[in-house]
Amino acid sequence: MHTIQERLTGLDGRARQLRLDTFVRLRWLAITGQSAAVVGAQFGLGLNLPFGWCFLVIAASSWLNLALRIRFPASYRLNADSAALLLAFDIVQLAALLFLTGGLQNPFSLLFLAPVLISATALPPERTLALGLLAIGLATLLALVHRPLPWFADGKIELPFLYVSGVWTAILLGTAFTGVYAWRVAEEARQLAQALAATELVLAREQHLSQLDGLAAAAAHELGTPLGTIMVVSKELIRQLGPDASPAVAEDLALLREQVDRCRGILGKLTSLDGEGEGDFLTTVTFSHLVEELVAPQRALGVVIDASCHGEGPEPSCRRNPGVMFGLGNILDNAVDFASTRVAITGQWNHDRVWIEIRDDGPGFSAEVLLRAGEPYVTTRSVEQSQDGGSATVGLGLGLFIAKTLIERSGAQISLSNAAAANAHGAIVRVSWARHIFERGAVPRHSPEISGSAPLPPRDIVPI
Repeated sequence: MHTIQERLTGLDGRARQLRLDTFVRLRWLAITGQSAAVVGAQFGLGLNLPFGWCFLVIAASSWLNLALRIRFPASYRLNADSAALLLAFDIVQLAALLFLTGGLQNPFSLLFLAPVLISATALPPERTLALGLLAIGLATLLALVHRPLPWFADGKIELPFLYVSGVWTAILLGTAFTGVYAWRVAEEARQLAQALAATELVLAREQHLSQLDGLAAAAAHELGTPLGTIMVVSKELIRQLGPDASPAVAEDLALLREQVDRCRGILGKLTSLDGEGEGDFLTTVTFSHLVEELVAPQRALGVVIDASCHGEGPEPSCRRNPGVMFGLGNILDNAVDFASTRVAITGQWNHDRVWIEIRDDGPGFSAEVLLRAGEPYVTTRSVEQSQDGGSATVGLGLGLFIAKTLIERSGAQISLSNAAAANAHGAIVRVSWARHIFERGAVPRHSPEISGSAPLPPRDIVPI
């Protein structure tokens, strides 16, 4: 299941992946600068450089750039390891060039900071630390072993070791300071981007739900008339058939009227999903009574439903929330639809948490639904064959999205999984609240305002 945190983790991972084209362009810039420095020192200043060897080292970078450009498209994004290897190559190439031109006595030794700085802004700290250690290690080696600093033909210069030690110390401190500073600035920018992305995700979900609230109200208005017609026709059929109707027909007509009443109740709930209305929905109920309210409408649908409630300490009570009732009812509807023969709903509590677990013995969730559960328009129901040979499009993929959003609004956590036991199968949905959140706004149990009857008696759940 893709949670917001998981999405943000993915966004952060993609944000750290630099395009290969960025590395290639930066390396061409470095090649141009190195070539200009070597040519200018050799022919402009008349310094005695190992010209051929220097251009051989520079050519190695050019060959790598050409190979990368041929092998990968410009839009290719590098992972952290690949990017770190390319930056490590740049450090080694610069060290080879400095070895030929005086080691740390060469003023261009300061360029050791550049790859580490790039890594600090784009790569994880572990890669930056490794590149920093590589740069310091090569700088230490160059302080001890290197070719003479190129000078004019009739002269020679050898800088004191104390000065070389100062350059080495400057590179060490510069690498550490600029690396930490650049990483801190880049990390704050990434955190701000993550916060903005999280805000956009939350607003998008709320916008989806707001649009669906309007659609629900419109659906309730439009469906009211045909449901009323069905109710009138069913009453008329019962009146016309009278006592002569066969038991099977009478039972079907009674079931039809019961389902019409149920549809009307659902449409009534759709118009008050914000949970702020007045009336019967906002009374206080015990936890077991809430479970029984969820189960009762499903008992006549041909699937065995086992319900039980038990826990540690006093039974919790809650303020009846129409959004939570609708969301849990939708999940239970799905379980009944996909179950082969049986659905089990278990309510449990302890001193800290309250949870409801709904499981069925059907095929379970598909991999796609588990990966994208809670997103709108994700469904395994596409086009099903009806009994008369026709086809009917069912399942818009909105039910679970609406249920998840409404339930999470109440402070609950919802998780979806499949049965893991070798001899079991089916889907499992678990909804849990912190107990103080579940009981928020409820009237104390001894109060005469509490609605409902005696708690649902515990019943053993038959294993699925």
